[in-house]
Order: sequence, then structure tokens, then C-alpha cells
Amino acid sequence: MAAAGADGFRALDEVSLVEYIKATPSLRAQLGEQLEGLAIKEVGDGNLNFVYIVAGPAGSFVIKQAIPYVRCIGTSWPLTKERAYFESLALKEHGSLCPNHVPQVYHFDRPMSLIAMRYLEPPHIILRKGLIAGIEYPLLAQHMSDYLARTLFFTSLLYHATLEHRHAVAEFCGNAELCRLTEQVVFSDPYMVSQYNRWTSPHLDHDVEAVRHDDILKIEVAELKSMFCERAQALIHGDLHTGSVMVTIDSTQVIDPEFAFYGPMGFDIGAFLGNLILAFFSQDGHADKDNDRTVYKQWILRTIEETWNLFHHNFVSLWNENFDGHGEAYLVDIYNKTELQLLVQKKYMTDLFHDALGFGAAKMIRRIVGVAHVEDFESISDETKRALCERRALDCAKTILKERRKFETISQIF
Repeated sequence: MAAAGADGFRALDEVSLVEYIKATPSLRAQLGEQLEGLAIKEVGDGNLNFVYIVAGPAGSFVIKQAIPYVRCIGTSWPLTKERAYFESLALKEHGSLCPNHVPQVYHFDRPMSLIAMRYLEPPHIILRKGLIAGIEYPLLAQHMSDYLARTLFFTSLLYHATLEHRHAVAEFCGNAELCRLTEQVVFSDPYMVSQYNRWTSPHLDHDVEAVRHDDILKIEVAELKSMFCERAQALIHGDLHTGSVMVTIDSTQVIDPEFAFYGPMGFDIGAFLGNLILAFFSQDGHADKDNDRTVYKQWILRTIEETWNLFHHNFVSLWNENFDGHGEAYLVDIYNKTELQLLVQKKYMTDLFHDALGFGAAKMIRRIVGVAHVEDFESISDETKRALCERRALDCAKTILKERRKFETISQIF
């Protein structure tokens, strides 16, 4: 077993993890105290962490350990291990608000930056992989809109008293390093020359140059960056792309909230919708003579539309149910007329819609010209075909970002 550092941290592997489990009562209990014949497999395919599936005769769980650098880059890009602490907090908070769609946490070890949580057994797969395979998920929009509405409403000032809210904001301010990473890779690097940027070259060279010289785009992105840095609206997941959702036909589970902090609600909504739009534009690259993906593209568009519309309905319903509660954004003694409440809600939801479109577009752009790309496009082996799909997505994102305030309904963006 690797020696622990001064802070008590040591990176685990398949062998040392067994010893760790044996020494941890809560994990032994989760396995029914049956430690013989454990199967351990490292499955982390993300950019940052190591993830192990631990399965025994009488139980199973997932171990996720944060390491002190960006895994996909290496030790040249250091990153705080404390992200695991904020992930565990967010999983517990969001899990209490939406237990049907957030896996349960069994154990957290802060010095080891380690979380043990429910293993989402097969046939659960990463949503992004399902979208690439062309699988329809009939309950996806319903489940994600429920998750978004509940986690965002109940951690906002529409439900919180201001003192309670400020305490929660202060706790998550400690996740500043991961917020700063987002600021860099989403709002800065794609719009300038950066050593980490990459794209399908030479096919998109001109497109990348155009992004760097688009002054209107830069002005819009600056506004979004300010909102991301300054607006502590709700406890957001912070990285809610289609790789952070695991699904079956009837189950939807949101994972990996290590970027969680109190930020703008539209960032979560936009991240999810923007990644669905990326999936839409990638479909032509996955089409073949047996399936042109036309029907599937229509399903994706319906899912995008239904997710926002159901979110809007669910969020406003929660607001109406709690309008005379202890939330201090709109005190009932001031907003005491039905017509005034309706005006307040209409403005709030319109602003939130435009925020979501802007953040979604920014997330799309960074996945095409920034450091971390998406498998939706990367799995298209024909570079010419891939670049064509990426260019269409990039052009769509730029239009949405610049013109988002013109849209009144989600169906208008296509």
C-alpha cells in the first residue's frame, strides 16, 4: 500500500483498495462482511478522477477518488483534491431533495478524497453512450426536469431565507478552484490562443479563428462569465453534461457533482440542453445505410423541448406551492396580488430561459474548440464527416449565444 502523505492522502489502486475496504466498517457492512472473492475494476473514463466498481457476493458499491491533478492532462496541471468534499456535500444535498435521481452516498473520507456510493448496476450506462448508440429514453425529459426543478428551487432564495442561503453559499465558496477551472475552459480558452485548445484540424482552422475574432461573441461570453462568477442563485451541479447522467429505459441518475457550488441556475439547465444539442448534431456522423438517424434526431429535439417545458412547469408549481413559505426573494407581504406574482414569475422564468440558452451555447462551443471534447463527435472516425457535424453545432451555438434574448420558446431554436 502506498505511503500516506502528510495530509493523510494516498492514491489507491485495485490492490490497496482491498486493504482500505477491510479497514473501513461502513464499507465492510455494505458488502455484508463477505470480503472473499471481491471483484474490483477501474472504470474512470472522465477527465479528473479514478473510479472503481467493487462487487462482492453480498453487495457492491462504487469508489471514487480524487487525485491532486487533472487526470487527462497529468501532473503538469495540479488540481485540489478537496473537490471530493464538495462532491459528497452536493450528492447528499441533492440526494435529499431528489432521491429518485441521485445515487446514495455510503461513506466519505476527506483526507483520502474518497467517496463510496451506490453502484448503478447494468443495464445503467452513461447517457452520452446511449445517445451515440441511438437509444431512446422515454422518461429522460420527465426525470431530468424533475431533478433540475427540485435541486434548483429548494436551494434558491425562492425557498431559502437569506441568512440560511448565505451560510450555504459560504460553505461552497471553498470549491473555488474547480469554479476557476470552469472559468478557464468554458469562458476564456476557446476565445484565445491556449496551449490546451484542440480541434479537428485543418478542417476547422478557419472556424476556430473566426471564434477568436468575433467581438460580439466575446461580449456575450463576458456577460455569462460575470454571471457565473458573481451570481449565487442556487446549488448547481456545475458539470451537468450527458456524461454525468446514467440511464436505463426507466431510470435516470445524476452523478459527478464535484464542480458543485452556488451559481446561476441556467448553467445546469444549459449544460444539459447544450449537450443534447451536441448529440443531435453528431447523429449524421453515426448514420449508416441501415439507419439514417432521422427518427432519432426528432426524438432528441422532442426531448430538448420537453425537458425545458416540463422544468418550467415543475419549477413554477414548486414556487406556487411555497409562495407564502420562508423564501425571502419575493416576500408575500410585498408580492401580495395574483397578477403581480404572475408578472414576477414570467420575468424570472424568461430571464432563466435566456440564461440557460447562453450557458448551453457556451458549453457547446468549448466542446468543439477547447480542451475537453465529447465522445459524440470524437467517435466519428471520418474526420471530414466529424468536422462537418462539429461546424454545424458550432454555428448553431454561436447563433443561440448572440440571439438568445429573441427566443420566447424552446421550439424556436430549431
